[in-house]
Amino acid sequence: MNSPTQANQISADHTPVDYAPSMSKENAIKKAAMLATVRAFFAKRNVLEITTPILSQHGNTDVFIESVQASVKRRGKPSVGFLHTSPEFAMKRVLAAYQLPIFQLCQVFRDNEIGHKHNVEFTMLEWYRPHFSLEMLADELLALLEAVYDKPMRVRHYRYAQAFVDVLGLHPFSASVDELRACARQHGLTLEMGDDVQGWLDLLFSHLIEPDLGRDVPTLLTDYPPATAALAKIATDQDGFEVAKRFELYIDGVEIANAYDELADSKALRQRFCQDNAQRAALGLPTMPIDENLLRACDDLPPCSGIALGVDRLFMVKEGLTDISQAVLFVSDKA
Repeated sequence: MNSPTQANQISADHTPVDYAPSMSKENAIKKAAMLATVRAFFAKRNVLEITTPILSQHGNTDVFIESVQASVKRRGKPSVGFLHTSPEFAMKRVLAAYQLPIFQLCQVFRDNEIGHKHNVEFTMLEWYRPHFSLEMLADELLALLEAVYDKPMRVRHYRYAQAFVDVLGLHPFSASVDELRACARQHGLTLEMGDDVQGWLDLLFSHLIEPDLGRDVPTLLTDYPPATAALAKIATDQDGFEVAKRFELYIDGVEIANAYDELADSKALRQRFCQDNAQRAALGLPTMPIDENLLRACDDLPPCSGIALGVDRLFMVKEGLTDISQAVLFVSDKA
């Protein structure tokens, strides 16, 4: 064990040590200031800050998101809980009861997510605005970015379908599986997605479109396929195709935020959750207990839009960092 003098010498010399955070002290100070700016932004707009439980009795049914399970005891009996992948379900219960704009800054968890932009545990900012359209929420997001960056900013609005047409020369809502497969092979993508149209679209999007989004200016990608947004309302776009009322914010090729015009139909949500669980079972994945409290609350939700924003990723792109380990104190492998 090092003596106190030796430890101080190591710290003074900035020599890497096993216990030290991966995030520099300078970045920790900057990130704290950013969080203070976020809280001040919402306080000025009379948006109520709330704190909901991290541990829930219900998991996320989304097939492509893995919940972290926790073994707990309830009144002395063993039980299984889930660390939330988002505070969404609990926040919607609060929103239905309070009928007020609300926001939350919290830690969320998604199992098996490790990479230079991913960590099992990360910080999320989520907020809901009653009687806000998706367009009004996009305006508020821009105002928040201007507060965080401390300068005037603009965002580009870009339709999902138009991105495919511009980059790949095909329309995602009318292209056949054979056309999507041929496009993938033409660009050197060898994964086989079978007859899964959305699987092919996700493959093409993640490899060939997403990396360049928001390179010149922050970009709001809009009008996604309905299959990509289980909790969003559905509308018809200018070309007559059904689309999800949703947008995502991209900066420098990094997905920062995801917003929905929220679906408040308990029957439709139950059907989507059940479809998710059926797909999970078919894939050999564990089915997730459905949050009945959320379904009961849904019919009392006011018309609203909501958004989830990855705080660590926003800090990354703002400061020009290349790895999420530089934006958090300890990545999951070192926690």
